Amino acid sequence: MSKKLQSFAPEILGTTRLLVGILLACHGAQKLLGAFGGIPEGVPAFIVWIAGPVELIGGSLMAAGLVTRHASFVMSGLMAFAYFLGHAGKGFWPILNGGELAIVYSWLSLHLAAQGPGAWALDNLRSGREPALRLTRREDQGARAA
Repeated sequence: MSKKLQSFAPEILGTTRLLVGILLACHGAQKLLGAFGGIPEGVPAFIVWIAGPVELIGGSLMAAGLVTRHASFVMSGLMAFAYFLGHAGKGFWPILNGGELAIVYSWLSLHLAAQGPGAWALDNLRSGREPALRLTRREDQGARAA
């Protein structure tokens, strides 16, 4: 099962990037455009005008797979900042302080910054290369054939 799933690693990573990017962009649209129920109660104006554009633009870049590593790194830092600013002061356990989503977004974004965009990314067209994970899969197939 592990080898079968490993052969789909670029596609799984690409799908993860797409989903995380869309979800982060939705949070930005909520803050800036009033979409998806509008600005949550109690959110300070500086969060709306700083985090909103970063989430909307950064999430869109991540979803498209354009400058993925840079956008993901910025989003990871933003989500870590959001956790410590808005949640950590309410207690140690993220499940109790409401910060689990910020932690998950931060770590998924950091993972994408380290791994790259995966499949179906504009970055792959820009560089003229396929995702690094795809090369690993082809090397694996070549080793099995030999």
